[in-house]
Amino acid sequence: MNRPFHISTVIFHLEGVLVRSDEQPLKSALGCPDTTSLPEFIRGIRDPDRRRRVLAELDRLEQAASAAWSLQLDKKPIFSLIGAKNLAIGVFSRHGRKTVGLFLKRALPALQRHIRLRISREELLTCGRRRNPFRLAAKTLHAPAGKILVVSADPEMLDLAAASGAVTVQLSRSSAAPDQPPFPDFRIRRLSQLPEIIRLGIPLPAGKLPNELLKELLGELVFEDPALLINPGVGEDIAAVDVSGAEVLVLKSDPITFATEAIGQYAVLVNANDIATAGAVPRWLLTTLLFPMGSTPSMIRCVVHELQESCRKWGITLCGGHTEITDAVTRPVISGMLAGSVRKRDLIDKRNMRPGDRLLMTKAAAVEGTAIIARECVSRLRSLGMAEEEIQTCRTFLARISIIPEARIAARCPGTSAMHDVTEGGIATALEELAAAGGCRLRVDLGRIPVFPETRNLCRLLDVNPLGLIGSGSLLICCRPKHASRLEAELRQEGIAVTRIGEVEQLGGGVQAFKSGRPARWPSFEVDEIARLFAGRQMHSNRTCGAGSRPRRIILPGSPGRKGQKRAPAFP
Repeated sequence: MNRPFHISTVIFHLEGVLVRSDEQPLKSALGCPDTTSLPEFIRGIRDPDRRRRVLAELDRLEQAASAAWSLQLDKKPIFSLIGAKNLAIGVFSRHGRKTVGLFLKRALPALQRHIRLRISREELLTCGRRRNPFRLAAKTLHAPAGKILVVSADPEMLDLAAASGAVTVQLSRSSAAPDQPPFPDFRIRRLSQLPEIIRLGIPLPAGKLPNELLKELLGELVFEDPALLINPGVGEDIAAVDVSGAEVLVLKSDPITFATEAIGQYAVLVNANDIATAGAVPRWLLTTLLFPMGSTPSMIRCVVHELQESCRKWGITLCGGHTEITDAVTRPVISGMLAGSVRKRDLIDKRNMRPGDRLLMTKAAAVEGTAIIARECVSRLRSLGMAEEEIQTCRTFLARISIIPEARIAARCPGTSAMHDVTEGGIATALEELAAAGGCRLRVDLGRIPVFPETRNLCRLLDVNPLGLIGSGSLLICCRPKHASRLEAELRQEGIAVTRIGEVEQLGGGVQAFKSGRPARWPSFEVDEIARLFAGRQMHSNRTCGAGSRPRRIILPGSPGRKGQKRAPAFP
């Protein structure tokens, strides 16, 4: 399963999981076709008197048959865990309410106080064909459906459970995985495997991870880099790498403080992007993972797997770090420290910028900001008339925030003098930072700064200036004039859009803007435009402000620094 979960209730399908119950003799006695379930058969009886007679006879037959039922499992491990963790138990069945109650009273007398829910034939008949019994179960339990774990051998019931949002476990004696939907979250062949799944959804206590869980998580990681001399493991507090082949070690540290669906991916990229701008190869990542109270092993496992997959994609080795549960945070926090290596002669130092260097920009302005807004403000964008297809396109921009590919190409170019990735504050702030780091004044043509049509439309609807909107995914490159055209050609050959937006003008600092050949005002932003947008919606400061972003200051109405803030000029 690749999504985190937290369970409060385990619902068992009586027949096929807790007991072996053969419906065939009951169907035969009542004249029910083999291909029709008993609730469907009864629902199809239109005559009320006949329906009552059939139900009475079915109850009699079931109760007689249930006397021979016995639990299919060693109840001690599963129900001891459920009792110890104070989880609720639910049972659903196509059998009648009285039959289910008698069996539970006989088979599970010690757990009656934990049985909070019973879905029997009566409830299934009441639900009808169109109502989902598991949505009703969640409402009855006053719990989100996502906190319910449903265990069944019946694909039809698992399909209903999955549609409600519940976590699903299929008990299947076959080792072959299903080749068509529904696909359960977990498949087990024996009920003895269920406690391990349940433990994944139970909150962990404060402190370091239990050694058993840590050993399991680390055992799933793959370490392929021969330079890694000491792998992470239980009892290992350090990582050791061989840097004999590296002349320069480039270091970078950045935290991810907002819980998002891609927090692991962004913990890697927000650090790797900066390493790449120095012309270095991102190599070794250490992470400190802090999870709030109530976090479950499945939540931690998803983040660790995401970190590993993102590292492998970019050739980075996840060397280790530290993970714990703490009340010091209210949402997951990842602090990454990444090391990269580069030959000394290939190190890109912004202080090498010179007047006359061409100023290039990859992709377009506000790539990340476009995606964040499309994910956070869906309802508002729809109400403003943005097409659903365009909103979905904007959401996919998150896949474009790495600048590693273009940085690698630029690093190979002998004329590259400086690189800088665009982040908080957008392209306007990034250019000011580049000028300050390089000690040179930049001449920028406002009319040449590229903006994707989707971004332009989104910003127009929300009165946001894309030049001040967070822009991870765009790389600024300064290049000697004689090499600039070749570099642009190589980038385009690799499918990377690049635009010449200006040049390095003179020693000093700052940005001189032009438009249509005339001097223009350079926009300045005290806070990122996304912060202003969210503050305008009176969003609380713990609202997610960006997938995998660095810590961003959200200025709320009335907060210090808000008074007297000037709006940037509208984007042309």
